[in-house]
Amino acid sequence: MPKILYCMKVSKLLFWSVTVALGGFLFGFDTAVISGGEQAIQQLWQLSDILLGQVVAMGLYGTIVGAVLGGIPAERFGRRPTLLWIGILFLACSVGSGVASSAEMLMFFRFIGGLAVGASSVVAPLYIAEIAPAARRGQLTALFQFNIVLGILVAYLSNWLIGTEGEDAWRWMLGVMAVPSIVYGVLMFFVPESPRWLLTHRNDVEGARRVLEQIDATAVEASLEAIRTPTGDRGQGLGHFLSGKFNRPIVLAFLFAFFNQVSGINAVIYYAPRILKETGLGEEAALLSTAGIGVINLFFTMFGLGLIDRYGRRFLMYIGSVGYIISLTGVAMAFFFDWSGWLVPILLFAFIAAHAIGQGAVIWVFISEIFPNSVRAYGNSLGSSTHWVFAAMIAGLFPYFNGLLGGGVIFAFFAVMMVFQLLFVWRMMPETKGVSLEELEQRLIK
Repeated sequence: MPKILYCMKVSKLLFWSVTVALGGFLFGFDTAVISGGEQAIQQLWQLSDILLGQVVAMGLYGTIVGAVLGGIPAERFGRRPTLLWIGILFLACSVGSGVASSAEMLMFFRFIGGLAVGASSVVAPLYIAEIAPAARRGQLTALFQFNIVLGILVAYLSNWLIGTEGEDAWRWMLGVMAVPSIVYGVLMFFVPESPRWLLTHRNDVEGARRVLEQIDATAVEASLEAIRTPTGDRGQGLGHFLSGKFNRPIVLAFLFAFFNQVSGINAVIYYAPRILKETGLGEEAALLSTAGIGVINLFFTMFGLGLIDRYGRRFLMYIGSVGYIISLTGVAMAFFFDWSGWLVPILLFAFIAAHAIGQGAVIWVFISEIFPNSVRAYGNSLGSSTHWVFAAMIAGLFPYFNGLLGGGVIFAFFAVMMVFQLLFVWRMMPETKGVSLEELEQRLIK
């Protein structure tokens, strides 16, 4: 293939992947932006800690529903139209949250945004995994996570720039997401349907061929042959997914997503300013340190992207697990022994770095790889919904337990759970680096 044509095809594949991964940017922005306004919202409507937790967690309740149901339209109608509707939901969330006139109205639109986040976490990495060559699948799929942390960083910086002055500052914080929502929706019109979905769900050989030709014209026939369910698994539907045949990847996806959340990552993302203020930092310094968390998250996610296809998923998870244990133990000790100043921000930076290079870089890649073509959307829904159920529990209950038990006990619990994650990586997690989706199916489905 002439070099210029090869570069064009690589650029097209990258454009599709980056565009779909922009759903991750909206995911990250929507997840983190509430942290800058939650204290003002509490004061405006005189909310108790429990009610504030529910306002914050309402988006997460939406993600559970979106994650559970997101695989259904992706299976029935296709990956592309589902991704388009996700953009519309993000737009509705941003506008509605910005003009909310009551806590109940804000909770409603946060729930709508949560639907988009949950569905995005299912469909976007699934789509990228299905169009990416095996040698680049980890890096391209991890673009979703890169965009999540980029969205988190931009949300933190946006909150800091908008500031806390003025009673309507939080409205601008939440409403500004309308801009990237519109950009994402427009770009999605230039993205084709997944060739694997076209072939396995519509038997559209010619449609799949046209997309595969744009990815790698020299391997079209080989790709078409490989996609034709090598294990003879031609069943479809939720009943088939729950038949018992896929128990191993189901267990792997559940545990992986479970450990992601009991690390405490969403407690830090949602409540970083509150946690940092409790260690003696002023409000402005807490917001600025939160922006620093976003920078660290982005940098180490980029580092993880560079390593994931070179050294593998398990290698990154070992690094992340050890980093979790050290940093979380340090934060717990800081709360127990009343260490103030900038020590806790530094430990939280280390925690975020461990997450970014480990779970952050790997989770959406790994869950998207371990299920067969015929049930991948349901598998992604399982992993994503598990992730969001525990995220909602932690975010919703954190203010209450933080007030009841203090940060020391909470962060000690997170540290202990990461010891169990290290054991999971060592004893149960398979390596998926450089293996085609169809070959992984043969290995994991007996």
